[in-house]
Amino acid sequence: MQYALMTEPQMGGSYADLLSLATWAEAAGLDAFARSDHYLNQSESEPATDALASLAGLARDTRRIALTVLVTPITFRHPAVIAKTAATIDEMSGGRLELGIGTGWMETEHDAFGLELPELRDRFSRLYETLSYVAAAFGRSGNGFHGRHYHLGEIDVLPRPTGRLPIIVGGSGLQRTPAIAGRFGDEYNMFAGDDDGLVSRIAAMRTAASEAGRDPDEILVSVAVPMFFGGDDADYRDVLAAAAARRGMEPAELAGRLTARALPHGPPDALAAYVEACARNGVGRVYLQEYAPLPTIDTDRLARLLAALGQRAG
Repeated sequence: MQYALMTEPQMGGSYADLLSLATWAEAAGLDAFARSDHYLNQSESEPATDALASLAGLARDTRRIALTVLVTPITFRHPAVIAKTAATIDEMSGGRLELGIGTGWMETEHDAFGLELPELRDRFSRLYETLSYVAAAFGRSGNGFHGRHYHLGEIDVLPRPTGRLPIIVGGSGLQRTPAIAGRFGDEYNMFAGDDDGLVSRIAAMRTAASEAGRDPDEILVSVAVPMFFGGDDADYRDVLAAAAARRGMEPAELAGRLTARALPHGPPDALAAYVEACARNGVGRVYLQEYAPLPTIDTDRLARLLAALGQRAG
């Protein structure tokens, strides 16, 4: 099993905070360090850094760990900008960038910054074309692309990625997202939840990959797990209380909501059990997802959790 740390910098934090966490993750032996791509924390304005600009910085300030964006919205950047920026960061990092691309969803964020948020059907159409465009720009599908929304001339887009720059497709949909992931994705990412939903989505992705002439076994399946876990029972209660306070609710209420949504929570053995179940269902990477301002993320607690998962924590 691969392990990664997933952060949400729109909740607050500087580039220095991001770098501190990335270097910790690298020293801890994690496979990847990931961040979201948002300009607003729902309706609250925090010091939110730009995802791709900050990953370019991390490309020079780290040495080994994969650098992942989960995910950049197609509503933020034209496919040409996504492809060019990704290829540049890939070169800067020595081939360590992992590029997640999604439809975009946060309405308040788009309204605040004057960004267009088309209807969901249109966004899926644009996502399909963006992935086709990027595949052409990366030299995966021949030169050029001509769609309803975007087009790319019959040219060599240089520089090309140093290797096969992984493209990540993620989301909670039962049909369209797995189908797109099977056709275009090197990684298919989902949010933690019930086993039945996980299995059905993976099956849909594998079917789509086979229909596209791809080997489904070559597509990494990953799950993002919100970190409602503690180093022991007492620590878990503290984590739950702090998370509940940020949401304006009581710990018991939050625990009930997590259980209702089939989201794992508890001491380290609860996380280990969930990871074991994921592995049985074909998951190859787990993102430990921290919903907290960057300066408040407790790396000592994360180290204890990694130790419980059998990882070597630094």
